[in-house]
Amino acid sequence: MIEAQVLGPDEWRVWRHLRLEALEEAEGAFRATLAQWIGPGDTEERWRARLSDVPLNIVLRSDGAPVGMVGARVRKDDTVELISMWVAPFARGRGVGDAAVRAVVCWAGPREVVLHVKPDNEPAIALYERHGFVDAGQSPEAADERLMRRPQDAAN
Repeated sequence: MIEAQVLGPDEWRVWRHLRLEALEEAEGAFRATLAQWIGPGDTEERWRARLSDVPLNIVLRSDGAPVGMVGARVRKDDTVELISMWVAPFARGRGVGDAAVRAVVCWAGPREVVLHVKPDNEPAIALYERHGFVDAGQSPEAADERLMRRPQDAAN
């Protein structure tokens, strides 16, 4: 069974552990890099701020162990942006990604959900398409990413 745990600033160590693992394992999948978050950037204050500044931070657990993460924030145009999604390699194909996307879509309520994805990340694109996301063209924020949208009326 996969459980979704919403984290607050006091659980920064759990988020830190998964985020550093994600940045190391999936180098190039995120705009952030491991180098930006280790060394001088690896402080409790910074991790707490990250969990305070982003309104939804979820760790996904399987049999109690953390196996994935996802975040979301509301953008100025009132859409919800799915961010920082990652599933540990050993847990892929077991529904963790589906649970993460469902958690964000549920949190978003009636709002449209958007995300940015690298065009060569075919497994992620297939996951998002299963949940009603469609390709909306090149990301206006990063030339090497695609923008995907999940319309408000998309079925779960």
